[in-house]
Amino acid sequence: MGRRLRIALPVALVALVAAAPAGAQEGTATAEELASLAYDLDVVWVAIAAGLVFLMQAGFALVEAGLTRAKNAANIVAKNLADMCIGGVAYWAVGAALAYGVTAGGFMGTSGFFFQDGAEGAVLGGDAVQFIFQLVFAATAATIVSGAVAERMKFAGYLIVSLAMTAAIYPIVSHWQWGGGWLSEAGFYDFAGSSLVHMTGGIAGLMGAIVLGPRLGKYGKDGKPRAIPGHSIPLAITGVFILWFGWFGFNGGSTLAAQGQGQAIGHILMTTILAASAGGILAGVAIWLIGKKPDPAMAGNGALAGLVAITAGPDFAGSLAAVTVGGIAGVVVVGSVLLLDRVKVDDPVGAISVHGVCGALGALAVGFYPAAREAGYSVGTQALGVGAVAAFVGATSVVVFLLVKVTIGVRVSEQEELDGLDLHEHGIAGYPDLVFGPIGTSGVPGRGGEFGLTGRPAPVATASSVTVEE
Repeated sequence: MGRRLRIALPVALVALVAAAPAGAQEGTATAEELASLAYDLDVVWVAIAAGLVFLMQAGFALVEAGLTRAKNAANIVAKNLADMCIGGVAYWAVGAALAYGVTAGGFMGTSGFFFQDGAEGAVLGGDAVQFIFQLVFAATAATIVSGAVAERMKFAGYLIVSLAMTAAIYPIVSHWQWGGGWLSEAGFYDFAGSSLVHMTGGIAGLMGAIVLGPRLGKYGKDGKPRAIPGHSIPLAITGVFILWFGWFGFNGGSTLAAQGQGQAIGHILMTTILAASAGGILAGVAIWLIGKKPDPAMAGNGALAGLVAITAGPDFAGSLAAVTVGGIAGVVVVGSVLLLDRVKVDDPVGAISVHGVCGALGALAVGFYPAAREAGYSVGTQALGVGAVAAFVGATSVVVFLLVKVTIGVRVSEQEELDGLDLHEHGIAGYPDLVFGPIGTSGVPGRGGEFGLTGRPAPVATASSVTVEE
């Protein structure tokens, strides 16, 4: 009885609101008025979801800043700000059209450049709130790259990469699925972007990390990885919580409507939180067993890995499947972080593992969900999509990084890296209260390495460094 009341009361309230405009004249709402109200509710839901995804930029900024050194904090947040600013204009001018315009052979869109709100025939039907929702997804794909190339890439070069990601690389990939492109026709499925958004950012980050090479001091003379701890685990974990919060909009908002979607939205939010929780638990356990300490940074990355993995099929996965795929992602991300360290791919924040590796895992997992299989989706088709996205993004992004390298240069000088990108790239310190002495030193004698103000790595590895040293 109580449950019926909880359902009936909101329905009655909506009906009363809908009937109000016509109530004085006819006593009931017209079909046109009801349709208008339903559309307005859809707009409100998608707008709220877009706001949550927008907030994820703050989460990325905190995670990346916290897991890197204090001398590079201003540079980190500058790149995240640039992703949103550049992405906003680039996606409006070009990206949305390539993603959702009239298709050219299923490869990319060809109409609707310089998006016009309300224009018939424009991308996304001229619906501005849908455009905003897609725009913040594009910025998310771009900002994933930032963490993988942190602490040694030139800021000007990064701006070019961000522009390429939001104007062309991500939009074309998203067209393949969400714009009615060839992957959609082939039967590939990615509900909210495990592969299309997260793996795209992760693969681009991998290419950037390879072209740049590792940070100074990351590897000893014996070739073994050395720990370079981030300067603030509290910042990083706060960022994890903000990202987790934003993910409710990322996955839940991908219904693109509220009307008739109530049960689906609730289910999606449930599987989202279950996968994240399981990922955090198992990543924490795994690093505890390996490193002998329960590392909160790795557990945080495990929660993010679970979120990334469930994103491809939060609507098809049941609660048990969500816990399973999230838990697997939590273990996989630990193994991937350690493996990349061993093969000398220096990713300061674990972005490649969290988004690239677990993005692929999440897309493949769709083929194993019983509900997805009943709907006609298969592991083979999912593997086709993962491979195609990885190949395209890898090829295009490495070209962008190499072009930057041979033109303006991709990496700062050794001295600039030692002193910190904040001073040389931006002329300010992210933490001015940490007084600097002569360039390359800390004003706090004997503590430069601890506070991250010099290029010297810490002498002892810790779990929070995302590296376990033998």
